Amino acid sequence: MAYTIRDIVERTGITAYTLRYYEKEGVLPTVERDANGVRQFNDHYIECVETVQALRSTGLPLSEIKQYVELYKRGAPTLHLRKLMLFTQKSKVEEQLTRMLKMLEKINYKLALIDAQENKLNRLP
Repeated sequence: MAYTIRDIVERTGITAYTLRYYEKEGVLPTVERDANGVRQFNDHYIECVETVQALRSTGLPLSEIKQYVELYKRGAPTLHLRKLMLFTQKSKVEEQLTRMLKMLEKINYKLALIDAQENKLNRLP
């Protein structure tokens, strides 16, 4: 099925500007065009956009995503390298989650202290 750039924007939440930028930078595949020069996106392209968005949301730099894409284009011989890249990023995300959970615990602790103080104040005659 062919999609328009508007369809891609609506389905993925990415802006048209960002799509064009990622394509120019080689992070997304070049899009086929119809006889009138209108871009024709497909389901594979949507998968690529979603993968890039997922990797960006974990803090992976665009340069490393580009490297991952280049490895992907080279096929099966690069599976180990791609797995290593993703495993490394996964480890970083897990560390971030651990830190965030500790921060959340601290905030919850502070909220509990405030609740206790409010309850004391509300009990005063």
